[in-house]
Amino acid sequence: MNHRKKTRKSTAGLLSKRLLLIVVAVFIVLSIVVVSGLFLIRYQTSVPSGKTSKTASSQPGSSQNTAESAASAFLPTLENKTPPADPSPNGMVWIPGGEFSMGSELPSEGVCTMATMIAVEDAKPIHRVYVDGFWMDKTVVTNEQFEKFAKATGYKTVAELTPSKEDFPNAPPELLVAGSLVFTPPAEPVKLDNVAQWWSYVPGANWRHPTGPGSNIKGKENYPVVQIAFPDAMAYCKWAGKRLPTEAEWEFAARGGLTGKIYVWGDEFRPDGKPMANTFQGHFPDKDTAEDGYAGIAPVARFPANGYGLFDMSGNVWQWCKDWYRADTYAEMASKSSLAKNPQGPETSSDPAEPGIPKRVHRGGSFLCTDQYCTRYMVGTRGKGEISTASNHLGFRCVQTLTK
Repeated sequence: MNHRKKTRKSTAGLLSKRLLLIVVAVFIVLSIVVVSGLFLIRYQTSVPSGKTSKTASSQPGSSQNTAESAASAFLPTLENKTPPADPSPNGMVWIPGGEFSMGSELPSEGVCTMATMIAVEDAKPIHRVYVDGFWMDKTVVTNEQFEKFAKATGYKTVAELTPSKEDFPNAPPELLVAGSLVFTPPAEPVKLDNVAQWWSYVPGANWRHPTGPGSNIKGKENYPVVQIAFPDAMAYCKWAGKRLPTEAEWEFAARGGLTGKIYVWGDEFRPDGKPMANTFQGHFPDKDTAEDGYAGIAPVARFPANGYGLFDMSGNVWQWCKDWYRADTYAEMASKSSLAKNPQGPETSSDPAEPGIPKRVHRGGSFLCTDQYCTRYMVGTRGKGEISTASNHLGFRCVQTLTK
């Protein structure tokens, strides 16, 4: 009971922000639609007369020239060569660290749809970064792992906490209900100008019931735990003796030793026609045809691991990083003459699309990513989320610092 009271008190501010976002009906993780109109104008003016962009049906990664153009901005990855003295902790792999080129920069041709142009905007310019070696979970945290934590500590996630009238005296009673965001595909095609057409605030949705009270995680022990807000991820990491990765650590690990590739595995989205990640196929958001074997979330480790033995560093579920999100972070880092060593991210958050709402970095994309709307399965691109926001496509994985 004391834990519950302490948790409720420490998250009161977070719940307040959650309620406000529900009221304005724009409670969404990516905030893509807010800026898409501006990018549309810029994109249209950048395409020469008589030349059109690739359509949503174009195959990502099909242009060799595009891959070569993107790679030209990258310098070689220089891995540390000294292996750790200790064996790998259970379920983790060693990431050697080193110096690499961080970010994403693609031209407005080839793989670039409108979604790609939006995706790379805050991931520029490419800049050099150094990170020390560390251990990283092979997979995102699963339902089984999170359940052990919840049983051991009695922890309640943000989505499980019911806002009280005492904490929010001016809130309408119908909003004082625990719940979270759930992707709810419409019955027919819709214009991609209103996220409320495919996202809903569902009372009773939480990690135990990812899409609402009618759902559960029975038999899904090896699926990613979702409906996890930033404080929830932090609490788990502390209990496990681990931490969340920095954004730089996450990207170094995701690249798996490769230099300047568009995807975790290379430059072709589906090499030899083989799905490499759980993303959205069909027509977004109404019809996922499951060409990769899954409509919606997939169990962990169902697609090939990257060069470091990490699974699902692209697609399936978004992953929290430690860093505050700022749209200008990369520009600020690139402006400095010195190499960025073990960057911890900015001290504050700033998202021009939603001023005043503190956000942390998301990485990796999810089962909802598609070249029709969001191509943030590309390894150098960035996501973002308000810190008390959870959804059924958002999870996390942990890292551990080498003990010296």
